[in-house]
Amino acid sequence: MLTSPGLAVYLAVSAGAGAMARQILRHRLRNGKEDRQRFQERLGVPGLARPAGTLVWFHSASVGEAISILGLIEILGKRRKDIGFLLTTGTVSSSVMLKDRMPARSIHQFVPYDVRSAISSFLDHWRPSVGVWTESEFWPALIYESHRRTIPLLCLNARMSSASYRRWRWAPGMSSALMQRFEHMLVQSSDTAAYLQRLGLPSQRVEVTGSLKQGAAKLPANDNDLGEMSEAIAERPVWLAASTHNPEEEIAAEAHRAAAESVPGLLLIVVPRHPERGQEIQKRLIERGLKVKRRSAGHLPAPADDIYIADTLGELGIWYRISPICFLGGSLSENGGHNPFEPAALDCAILHGPNAWNFKEIYADLAAAEGARTVWTAEQLAVAVTEAFANESAGKMAATAAVICSGSTDVANRGVELILSYIPERSAV
Repeated sequence: MLTSPGLAVYLAVSAGAGAMARQILRHRLRNGKEDRQRFQERLGVPGLARPAGTLVWFHSASVGEAISILGLIEILGKRRKDIGFLLTTGTVSSSVMLKDRMPARSIHQFVPYDVRSAISSFLDHWRPSVGVWTESEFWPALIYESHRRTIPLLCLNARMSSASYRRWRWAPGMSSALMQRFEHMLVQSSDTAAYLQRLGLPSQRVEVTGSLKQGAAKLPANDNDLGEMSEAIAERPVWLAASTHNPEEEIAAEAHRAAAESVPGLLLIVVPRHPERGQEIQKRLIERGLKVKRRSAGHLPAPADDIYIADTLGELGIWYRISPICFLGGSLSENGGHNPFEPAALDCAILHGPNAWNFKEIYADLAAAEGARTVWTAEQLAVAVTEAFANESAGKMAATAAVICSGSTDVANRGVELILSYIPERSAV
């Protein structure tokens, strides 16, 4: 198997990085970025026993990627009731989101740091039958050690931005050595396929299938919470700024102030991508003279409030159901935008900024069909919100987006077939 000087150096550093990993872990614990009850998992110490039989291991970078594969796991679990599933992620928020949503026979663990000792401990315990990466978070030592143990490696829903490609291009030998350790990749777009092939993935091992997020199940919503929130809002018109990053909250607030002059009683719900920023966002918006409540403080929006900050995890399904219009964040900042499939599935008209390269194909389709609207400034966002309420264009946009974004289960079914081709017909007892 191909190796490279860059990969050899990385692996050597990884082999001696145990002390550094523990130091990093202590720092992250102090900053609340690791689970205090389960932090040892990051060093490869298992938190649970391994189930008997075939174990399919899925690794996802964070919340969105982890949620996108749940439907696939459901299908796989129904096809093969004799196999179990190990899901690894690297963030506390992803573990919280998965806690009550994991399919039957599933276990969650935090992925170990990319340190050889931690990875060896992890793989010694779990002994996965196949490893399935989702999207494109490539940890070199984890890939190398898994392949060395003859664990077939697959990648589903792969997506690589031009920025990520440029970073990997600086280490062509290393990237090629890693790409060739994957048996097959199902990718979201032709651009990603081209990038991965340039980085060394053999062309016969790549297949463009589209996104797993397309056609995924609708985000859930607690009926009691939804009812309570609907009652608090009453008849007020509502719009949403979802998955926002700095400075998008202040841009949305400026747009809201202007739109509220034409739409009496208008309420803005802000859902920051990182909920821990809620208090800071509230402080900044209050300094602008706005009346702001925050969900994590236990408050409901009052009639006089301008903005309600929904700084909690796992409740986007509530806000998409309440609001007929949403601005999708990460698109006026430099974060590449967030997926439009979730709001489209819940009949929410979509506004977004120009920086949506993470999902450029679907946004191009939405633009062509007038199923979404691009804004560049707070002024343009205010106009878009005002017009959506004035001429009821939100309903038309939402209906168009729902048609374009509603995929079938074809992508998930192709992933299931691929995984099944790499595991035994019947589990050992």
